[in-house]
Amino acid sequence: MDEHTEIFVALGAATAANCGPCFEHYFSKAEKLGIDKNDIQKTVDIAVKVRGGAHMVMKGAIHRTMRRDVAQVQNCCSRTSTCCD
Repeated sequence: MDEHTEIFVALGAATAANCGPCFEHYFSKAEKLGIDKNDIQKTVDIAVKVRGGAHMVMKGAIHRTMRRDVAQVQNCCSRTSTCCD
């Protein structure tokens, strides 16, 4: 993967993860490479759409969880995995 592509991936990931320091770090690298700000904005716009989709899915999961009884929710966390710890 070329350096420009790596920067675009990192900027998109930082945006989707809501990591301001990461975005600032990779934005500085993008500026040093001469990457056009319009191209960065397109990357950010895509990442925001992805994050928005994930947010909608999470809202649905929260809604479904809150409609279940407590025993069902506890069963999820009592499995051998440590998803809740």
